[in-house]
Amino acid sequence: MSTVIVTGTDTGIGKTIFAAGLTAALGARYWKPVQSGLEETTDSEIVKALSDVEILPEAYRLNKPASPHLSAEDMGVEIDPARLALPQVDGPLVVEGAGGLMVPLNRQVFFLDVIAQWQAPVVLVARTALGTINHTTLSLMALRNAGCEVLGVAFVGDAEPDVEQTIAEMGNTRHLGRLPFVDALSRDTLANAFSAIDVDTIRSAL
Repeated sequence: MSTVIVTGTDTGIGKTIFAAGLTAALGARYWKPVQSGLEETTDSEIVKALSDVEILPEAYRLNKPASPHLSAEDMGVEIDPARLALPQVDGPLVVEGAGGLMVPLNRQVFFLDVIAQWQAPVVLVARTALGTINHTTLSLMALRNAGCEVLGVAFVGDAEPDVEQTIAEMGNTRHLGRLPFVDALSRDTLANAFSAIDVDTIRSAL
């Protein structure tokens, strides 16, 4: 099994759109282990619509759009990390985290703890807007301190060359490209925009 983890510096930064583009580019399957919030379109549904790949069912589907531990508690359950073991599949698998690295899954375990246990290469998705240098370099430090293999940072948003270069240099990481905001988002427009991403570097790690 060849797995790549897609995580982000925060929630709502375009991580799911990036994951959809990567899943399609790799011809992979997609898995979102924990989905918090079911009232709107889920991340799995978004990826399916934008990539038309096989979607593996979530381990946890939680109603409340909140941190996973709070959403689980709202339903009277506790997330068990043992249920988040990587699925065994043929071919590549793209796994998307929930929010940022330090999102609690329960009152003892952060999502980073589970990512570290998976021992799979990680792509960190970051926005280009103000504040991203702090958020991204802290996330890189957290990943490395946990023993994770970081393939690099992929940016989402308008071009900010100086900011992106600063993160790559001071974060000692690869710049995997930048996914611009896409009007009229569809499979075709996403695939076209995703040509700016260094998929070969990601693929070589699988």
